[in-house]
Amino acid sequence: MSHIEAKQLYAWCKLPASELSGHPLRKIPLRIVSDSAAMGLLMAREFADDIKRANGEERPFRAIVPCGPKAWYEPFVRIVNEERISLARVTVFHMDECLDWQGRPLHPDDPYNFRSFMETHFYGGVDPELAVSAEQRYFPVPSSIELIKAKIAEAEIDLTLGGWGQDGHLAYNQARRHPYSAITVEQLRSSEIRVQDNNPDTIIALAQRTYGGAYQFVPPMSITLGMKECLSARKVRIYSDTGAWKQTALRVVLFAEETAEYPMTLLQSHPDALITATLETATHPISEHPEWAFNEVNV
Repeated sequence: MSHIEAKQLYAWCKLPASELSGHPLRKIPLRIVSDSAAMGLLMAREFADDIKRANGEERPFRAIVPCGPKAWYEPFVRIVNEERISLARVTVFHMDECLDWQGRPLHPDDPYNFRSFMETHFYGGVDPELAVSAEQRYFPVPSSIELIKAKIAEAEIDLTLGGWGQDGHLAYNQARRHPYSAITVEQLRSSEIRVQDNNPDTIIALAQRTYGGAYQFVPPMSITLGMKECLSARKVRIYSDTGAWKQTALRVVLFAEETAEYPMTLLQSHPDALITATLETATHPISEHPEWAFNEVNV
């Protein structure tokens, strides 16, 4: 059941993008950048600088890393190679992976095989002498759940990077829509790495994004780090450059109370969380159509 009234949601969606970053009722910091290229460069630069700082202090750097937004891979690899930034002390926990209907990893050539994509675009371009060692790359699969949980618990996570989904999911922590087992905000906050079915709305959103609406080809299951792991980092940096399917979730995250209906609202309680969105993602259709008048029956 929704805890967000449609009338309130309409008021948030009606706000111009130019008013979001400085809005007095905003519950989490927001940066708006011009486009995907600007966002990708900013994401890459800040991640590289965090690693450089850790190297200068001769300490390990532990990060939870997503498969996307994709705009940051090329500039990150280029910065690492050009500036000779060693990733030898970096440990990477990949936040999620798609699975088939039996909970098995996808074929390596499937477009939703995150490991294949990351091995090509995140690891593949880095000069070998600078690379993250294979032993410090943790890809989630069902058989590795206890190992990853233990490794994350060994020491503090420095950084969680990520994007968000159509329902504000961070990693694959989707809104739980099961009619017989609703969860509270606190249960969501304490959730850990797990295998799960993907929600129908997640499947439809991904089908529209990738397969021209062919939901039959979207992976029906996933494995994800829980909100407990993602929020355990000293700082959390969330980015999106994919526009329409993220626009409403952004408005909810900025202005609603914490709710399990939109998991990313839990970032409001994190001591160092920051959202970065492109102007397209920050601009809502309702904000551009003042002629769309809704009466009380609609909202």
